Amino acid sequence: MAGNSKRKGAVRKAGTKKGPTVGSGGQRRRGLEGRGATPPAHKREYHPAAKAAKAAAKQRAYRTAKRADESETVLGRNPVLECLRAGIPATALYVALGAEADERLTESVTRAADSGLPILEVPRSDLDKMTTNGLHQGIALQVPPYSYAHPDDLLDAARQDAAPALLVALDNISDPRNLGAIVRSVAAFGGHGVVIPQRRSASVTAVAWRTSAGAAARIPVARAANLNQTLKAWADRGLQVVGLDAGGDTVVDELDGTGPMVVVVGSEGKGLSRLVRQNCDAIVSIPMAGPTESLNASVAAGVVLAEIARQRR
Repeated sequence: MAGNSKRKGAVRKAGTKKGPTVGSGGQRRRGLEGRGATPPAHKREYHPAAKAAKAAAKQRAYRTAKRADESETVLGRNPVLECLRAGIPATALYVALGAEADERLTESVTRAADSGLPILEVPRSDLDKMTTNGLHQGIALQVPPYSYAHPDDLLDAARQDAAPALLVALDNISDPRNLGAIVRSVAAFGGHGVVIPQRRSASVTAVAWRTSAGAAARIPVARAANLNQTLKAWADRGLQVVGLDAGGDTVVDELDGTGPMVVVVGSEGKGLSRLVRQNCDAIVSIPMAGPTESLNASVAAGVVLAEIARQRR
């Protein structure tokens, strides 16, 4: 009860009185002062906006690093062996530790060793990180970024040949397999080079390397910042610009391919874009004998290039 001095805690010990004491340094006063404006959400470490900003910055850094090093990796025993047989330039061959050997793996290692290519034995988990589905079959080939030519250099090199210049420009070609097949046809029928748009176009990837069967190492591929401007500049320098489209106003049989020219190939879906079509001197189509409405872009390019090569012989 109150006033019972024998009750525990009834008597306060000396020096335990609550409240400010002499020499506190004004801690309570500072505690009452304002702390300024609240930082933005993205600057507060544990706020969701800050976490999202940190993730976005990390993604930008990843994309920048990827653009700086655009080397690709060919996965699988058949694709790797095809690349090595075609003489595609590579920087390293990766083989998983404990991978079961067969004829394809043995030939790939032998070809890599004969060409002086570094052969690295790595844990299978390292190869798993190179692909999303893990279908590497215990082998991978690293391919360096392709070195593109300049469109002006492409034409200058073509004019040094005794034969009239024959160049191919690709418009709306987004499949790297089509690009590789067209490069292969250009090499087979005496063409001098291929030009592709810098954006919204297939590039010389590992898939294009493999499809070209090594022709990409012999036929230069240039990138144009503006394909229309490049075609105009080539036309001013004496090249005939011939568009290849299913809705052409003339057939390939009537094409005179003996002079210097650039063949512009459109995709089988969209065809030639409007501005590119306007810059063409002629639009050529391939007559169909059957019910097929159109050919694959790479097949159509091969047909036209074969006709040009026949005329030039």
